[in-house]
Amino acid sequence: MSDALRDRHYDIVIAGGGMIGTSLALALAPLGLRVAVVEAIARKADAQPSFDDRSTALSRSTQRMFEAMGLWDEIVAASTPIRSIHVSDQGRFGFSHIDAEEQGVEGLGYVVINRVLGGVLQSAMTGIPGVDVICPARIVALELAPDEARASIETGNNMCRTLHCNLLVAADGSNSEVREMMGITVQQSHYGQRAVIGNLLPEKKLEHRAFERFTPQGPLALLPVADERAAFVWTVSEQDAERVMALDDDAFLTELQEQFGYRLGAFSRVGKRASYPLMLSKALRLTAARSVLVGNAAHGLHPVSAQGFNLGMRDVAALCDCIADARDDTQSLDPGARELLQRYTEWRRSDQKKLVRFTDGLVRLFGSPRRPLRTLRNFGMLGFDLIPGVRSMFAKHTMGLAGRLPRLSRGVPLE
Repeated sequence: MSDALRDRHYDIVIAGGGMIGTSLALALAPLGLRVAVVEAIARKADAQPSFDDRSTALSRSTQRMFEAMGLWDEIVAASTPIRSIHVSDQGRFGFSHIDAEEQGVEGLGYVVINRVLGGVLQSAMTGIPGVDVICPARIVALELAPDEARASIETGNNMCRTLHCNLLVAADGSNSEVREMMGITVQQSHYGQRAVIGNLLPEKKLEHRAFERFTPQGPLALLPVADERAAFVWTVSEQDAERVMALDDDAFLTELQEQFGYRLGAFSRVGKRASYPLMLSKALRLTAARSVLVGNAAHGLHPVSAQGFNLGMRDVAALCDCIADARDDTQSLDPGARELLQRYTEWRRSDQKKLVRFTDGLVRLFGSPRRPLRTLRNFGMLGFDLIPGVRSMFAKHTMGLAGRLPRLSRGVPLE
């Protein structure tokens, strides 16, 4: 526990020290604010669940953010670029592709192991002036007053303290307890699917290609990672997930191969597998008095287009922009002012709605057995390649470059 807790008033308290919460604290550092990060999981090797062996595809806008924050050189050294994306529908004649060179970029995105990215972020947090990491600790009660937020925290040694702040940020994930304390309801829609994740070794090199293949049960994605391996995200029905997870490695690879095909040759050497349920979640509000939601606390997407983390990072960038602008407009910055939070809400709602419609629409379009939609899928992917401008527009959304972008998402540092 930091000695700084003797003075327990902060400009901003961030609930959650995973990738989004830590990124927010790092992004805010140039503004000279007093920030506390409250994290329940002890900071030791492999403890933080968001810093595990899963892979995350970082979009172009997220890359620019990390560049502006001075972290990209270390991240890119452990990342694999995606230079093309191949999209297909199992058993159908249509397919589509997006190419980085055509879009004028060196990579459509970069794939990094969460554990590696988490290590970079945690290392960067060390010794930042004005930032206290309170860990292990969790917020057990919250009072939102007109002039400040008061968060009661319980530390690892069962001590209770109260933190006072101008703004409380809930970055504690899709099952956010802080969001509930804020009185914000979340709307959830279960897909009846689970994502089975892991990595394997394909016979043929991916050559910086990512694959998205739609199957009757759901999408199957393969992403290039280090050592010529491929990270997979295989969507299976809820009813079949237990059976799939119980398969031995050889049987599992056989079924996965049947779904993907032999475009990359035979699969071998599958790693540790894990699974999690898939749902669409949307908070009915993004703010309450003196408080705001970011990341999965605000929205949870289907992994079909690998946009969840990147959408959360744009939350971070927009919130930082709103705070930086308020600092420039007034000599007395109040990061929890109602006008600032309203501006954040108006900015983020549009981007979030677009991504929700995009990912949910893909899942429902390619998951439907109805003949008219199956025909539409085939001609839709052909048109995707043939109609001028469609592929470029899709690529901009995939790279997180569509619409109005905050400074950090454009690669402009905060000062």
